[in-house]
Amino acid sequence: MRVTGSFWWDLLLGVAAALLLAWAALIVALVIVRPRGGLLREALRLLPDVLRLVRRLAADKTLPRGVRIRLGLLLAYLALPIDLVPDFIPVLGYADDAIIVSAVLRSVVRRAGLDAVRAHWPGTEDGFAALARLTRLP
Repeated sequence: MRVTGSFWWDLLLGVAAALLLAWAALIVALVIVRPRGGLLREALRLLPDVLRLVRRLAADKTLPRGVRIRLGLLLAYLALPIDLVPDFIPVLGYADDAIIVSAVLRSVVRRAGLDAVRAHWPGTEDGFAALARLTRLP
């Protein structure tokens, strides 16, 4: 069954629809994972310290390779000028980086442990407490 009568146009429309569906699923996942209450504001305030933390954790050769790869991919995503959620979308537009960072850090703590994160934290104790609340660290 052909929609447009041309194989290539049908293929292009199918790929575009699949990408749009994947993007919509990502938006739903970000809404579900996003920090509640004032934690999102705290996440944006902590972003410089968190970036240094992610860089330090990614460079730590004692951590499992999967964790380092995940952190490297996170750093690459943060370095890209293109966001998954455009900035004109309310609430999530500016906060998608903070949401993705908190989700990745949760997975890093589950795999590498809280001690590794604490050892590499460049900020203050109050900042680490805010990071623990944000990422639901123990």
